[in-house]
Amino acid sequence: MSLNVIDLIKGQLGPALVSQAASQFGESESGISKAIGGLLPAVVGGLANNADKPGVVDAITQASSSGILGNLLGSSSSNPIISNLLSSIFGDKVSALVNSIASFSGVSNTSAGSLLNLVTGATVGTVGKYAADNNLGASGISSLLNDQKGIISSLLPAGLSLASFGLGAENWFGQAKETVASVTSTAKDNIAEGVATARENVSEGAREVRERFENNNNNNQGGGSIWKWLLPLLLLIAAAYFLWKQCEKKQTTTTTTTTSDSAAMGSTADTAATTGTATPAPATAKTDEDIELNGVMLKGYKGGMEDQMITFLKSGGYKNAADDSALKDKWYDFDHVNFKMGSSTELEAGSQGQLDNLVAILKAFPEAKIKVGGYTDKTGNEASNVKLSKARAEFIKAALAKAGVGAQVIAADGYGSQFAKVDAKASDAERAADRKMSIRFAK
Repeated sequence: MSLNVIDLIKGQLGPALVSQAASQFGESESGISKAIGGLLPAVVGGLANNADKPGVVDAITQASSSGILGNLLGSSSSNPIISNLLSSIFGDKVSALVNSIASFSGVSNTSAGSLLNLVTGATVGTVGKYAADNNLGASGISSLLNDQKGIISSLLPAGLSLASFGLGAENWFGQAKETVASVTSTAKDNIAEGVATARENVSEGAREVRERFENNNNNNQGGGSIWKWLLPLLLLIAAAYFLWKQCEKKQTTTTTTTTSDSAAMGSTADTAATTGTATPAPATAKTDEDIELNGVMLKGYKGGMEDQMITFLKSGGYKNAADDSALKDKWYDFDHVNFKMGSSTELEAGSQGQLDNLVAILKAFPEAKIKVGGYTDKTGNEASNVKLSKARAEFIKAALAKAGVGAQVIAADGYGSQFAKVDAKASDAERAADRKMSIRFAK
């Protein structure tokens, strides 16, 4: 099974970046998330369609060493690599793409344009890094991009299609659109011909019966002979009407079905499937609110990690717990703390704020002690998963110690995929629930 590069890129476009972009552009997080969900498969598709152009491969190679991934919001908009690349892969369709995404997601055209640059930067930066890490040359990069052509259409969110960007499906999928149109046309012609034949046969039968009835009526004076021909005529007319309606119903149904199948090749069928996955619809965005901590306001989600921890501590739950066994089953998941893809030492933008909140909570309740836990999904080598999750937990423990609350962090453990619930074959979006960092109170 070929690599789905969209799975890799999503690691650069997580909740922390969405939140930061929403703040910088003055848009809602849900709008930003929705726009990114539409732009990502479009950009990957554009690269896949132009995978054999030397300029595309060169841009990806340059991006891997330009440091673009380290400052997506700051450097993407003015990076000449990105602007030249967009012109190369989309030509005069860039405006149509931006307008379509703005209308689909509810963000402004200006924000949609900035997000197009951001997503393009994340894409070429991630693919470039992957190519460098795996020693892929120009031909290897082209082959990797070409492998994406078969999945792009299925990853577009519901409500978007390549055609809505002004990019016909045939641009990336050969003659698929033409073939479907041909099949549709042939089906319509065949059905129309069948209906016409049925109508002609019915009319001919009715005419013959009518003539026989009239001839018989002229030659017979008995009233009973009329019903001998009238009754079959009525039955034939009723049968003809039924056949006619069934043919028309079949024509409508078949035409609708064929059209739907054609549209499906240029739009999404939500799966997910992430990623493999079609991409699922974005979840309802949460909004940071004020969480009160002994007169100080922290920014966090209502019902989120900070809110739950403070409520538990204020209720006396920690103080009244007799030993560690009373605390070990309740873990608090970080809402914002995320590591960059494959890293145990680099946090995504926006992660530090929640770590600062945790420090404030521990300082407000100095008697409280915690453990840090790291988790991965079910993909990959389990030994590597355990090692990575352990290193990430240790990194957070060290960060808390540096902030002055190290004595309250008594352990940092990595559990790999031991407690993962989502199947390894599920979409990246579904598996994301298993990739997390958490803490629990301890004695």
